[in-house]
Amino acid sequence: MRIIGGTASGRTLKVPTGLGVRPTPDLVRQAIFNSLGDRTPGARVLDLFSGSGAMGLECLSRGAEWVLSVEKSGKHAAMIRHNIEATRLPVERHDLRVADAFTVIRQLADAGRTFTLILADPPFGEKNIGHRSRSLTQRMLDDERLPSLLEPGGIMVLGHTSRDTVTLTPAWEELKEMRHGDSMMRFLKPARPAPPSTDPATPPPEPGVTEGSNG
Repeated sequence: MRIIGGTASGRTLKVPTGLGVRPTPDLVRQAIFNSLGDRTPGARVLDLFSGSGAMGLECLSRGAEWVLSVEKSGKHAAMIRHNIEATRLPVERHDLRVADAFTVIRQLADAGRTFTLILADPPFGEKNIGHRSRSLTQRMLDDERLPSLLEPGGIMVLGHTSRDTVTLTPAWEELKEMRHGDSMMRFLKPARPAPPSTDPATPPPEPGVTEGSNG
């Protein structure tokens, strides 16, 4: 695996191996960044389930202002540290938290932090037939704090397997869907609140009168 664009283009990355490890392939990353266009330069990026760090480091290579990588595995986190040194990308523009992604989401939301771009390609869930998805991707969609981490105009790119039929909650609006083999990538933004009702059949209450009272 390698960096495919920007100042570190062509530099190789170490990637985790073993059961349940699934680095985002070069072709998928290329398609994602082609779709993001000019959103990456100057962006503040949150890279969840970071794995090898490839997605976050790709952002740095393409001019992101700052990247926060979140990876629960200490072994994989050590690989991210190795990769940022090997690619000679600016370490002062990268932070790494070795922690559970959902714990970090809560901490960032409580601190009022916001990002231009959230990238999340968690381990794939199982095929779900006859029941709602129990995958990490579905947990991401269900997390009420996550939309608050995006600044106005911000986007989340969320990955899952095509076997995992996830449910898009009312908190999110889908901009685009990409498929590459068994991998699905959804480009999402926080949904705008519904406008207040302007139904002319329901007149406003008279001044001084409380709705639902008996006078």
